[in-house]
Amino acid sequence: QHYYITNNLSKESLYTIIKRYLLGFVTMGPNDSSINATNALPGREQPLTGISEVHAVKGNKIFPPFPEGTKSATFGMGCFWGVERSFWKIKGVYSTHAGYAGGYTKNPTYQETCTGATGHAEVVRVIFDPEQVKYSALLKNFWENHNPTTKDRQGNDTGPMYRSAIYCEDETDLELAKKSAEKYQQNLSDRGIRGEISTEIKLDNVFYYAEDYHQQYLHKSPGGYCSMRGTGVKCTL
Repeated sequence: QHYYITNNLSKESLYTIIKRYLLGFVTMGPNDSSINATNALPGREQPLTGISEVHAVKGNKIFPPFPEGTKSATFGMGCFWGVERSFWKIKGVYSTHAGYAGGYTKNPTYQETCTGATGHAEVVRVIFDPEQVKYSALLKNFWENHNPTTKDRQGNDTGPMYRSAIYCEDETDLELAKKSAEKYQQNLSDRGIRGEISTEIKLDNVFYYAEDYHQQYLHKSPGGYCSMRGTGVKCTL
């Protein structure tokens, strides 16, 4: 893969790029199925610091409280850099945040998540106004912009932190997400794609912010790495 180094990269961001390259985008940690609440890395009680409070693209708040009536949805689609960009472009989205979810470690760092020993996936949390954009539109963006049939992998990015995942705010969204998976599986079958969707779908409101250099990364570094490759199959929700 190719990275474009710009003068505004922090030392932490440069470290991330070099590490991803040297590891060949392969997680060196344990398989995700072996991680549980007992053996996961402990993390820390205090959230990561130094994260901007203002979205670099939207100009809206990164941290709650968010405007009344907004909802949240969290998606894992591989490397969160490109994923976040795909969602902030959608009208009705108030804010997007790169982070970690679905695992056990409290307030993990990027380096800890890369070991595979936190149980977390790289995710993007989307804060949206349901009066302006339906949850189904977010699901459509999710299904069409990654390959949900490649378990723990998107392109060259391999490991449990790159798994396909939908973490839902409530039971209503959970049911919609599950139905959308069934629908997209049919869409894939209709196009002759036999792979089975491996997306993890569950209720989970726990979200940990990633470091500041990950937030709105492709806005700050427009030529940066983006792993997003869909199947080419439309989602007919």
